[in-house]
Amino acid sequence: MRPVRTAFAGALLGTLVLTGCGQNSTTTTAQPPASSATSAGSAAYPVTVEAANGKVTIAKKPERIVSLSASHTETLFAIGAGPQVIAVDDQSNYPAGVPKTDLSGFKPNVEAIVAQKPDLVVVSNDIDKVVAELGKLNVPVLLEPAATKLDEAYDEITDLGAATGNTDKAGQVVTDMKAALDKLAANAPKDKKLTYYHELDQTPYAATSSTFIGQIYGMFGLTNIADKAPDPAGGYPKLSAEFVAQADPDLIFLADVKCCQQSKDTLAKRPGWKGLSAIKSDQVIQLDDDLASRWGPRVVDLAQSISDAVAKAATR
Repeated sequence: MRPVRTAFAGALLGTLVLTGCGQNSTTTTAQPPASSATSAGSAAYPVTVEAANGKVTIAKKPERIVSLSASHTETLFAIGAGPQVIAVDDQSNYPAGVPKTDLSGFKPNVEAIVAQKPDLVVVSNDIDKVVAELGKLNVPVLLEPAATKLDEAYDEITDLGAATGNTDKAGQVVTDMKAALDKLAANAPKDKKLTYYHELDQTPYAATSSTFIGQIYGMFGLTNIADKAPDPAGGYPKLSAEFVAQADPDLIFLADVKCCQQSKDTLAKRPGWKGLSAIKSDQVIQLDDDLASRWGPRVVDLAQSISDAVAKAATR
């Protein structure tokens, strides 16, 4: 049994684990959305950040940060806090050279975390009440859950900037993200209505338009076939092979390439899928699993991949 291969599925599935993929991902437990920091000074301490675990006061600029979230690791390095990060979890793999350890965000070991002597721990889950357990040891913790919309992703970047003394850089990252995404959306073809299917894993689970990833696709005017599926889990329905075959999407995006080795060829072997339009017209897009399962600054790279696919399909 493995977690669903996406961070965004956390808001729906919580700690439910699903069969399918061959590695763990950044699935998170549903939590209240994080809000912006209450102090904006780039280096003014103490600073109070209002995260999902409440108002967290950080007495001085942290110099020994432990990140137990691959998304937040990417953000910390993007906003200039990389030199302050001394340990990251076993799923953090970007940028190259991050101080990766065997620490886990899914099975947090408080003793192992404390052994790193952190002055700030960043998590996207509160599994096994790790926030409270670290709090008992006077270790500041920021709980910043999986974003369910872009504004939440921006808020979390802002929070991390304030907490680490990198407010200005964090603000610039957010500004650049907004500008890049706006440009991609503005340049999207408007005259051809295309349908799509986004596969989380090969069972197959999908994502509807109400999810974070679905909102990214929505920027390009795409129609999500999963929106018409029974959805008892709140945004991440498990589709039948027959449902997908009948919907016959123009585009198929795979977010289970690294984890589950899915491709156009493996899809063609599924019952009733060989004749799908997306397969016959070579419109099966293999996404980078990491880009499709994280909500940090590289959301722009994911959007670029979608934009490129849409532009290609629109010319056919």
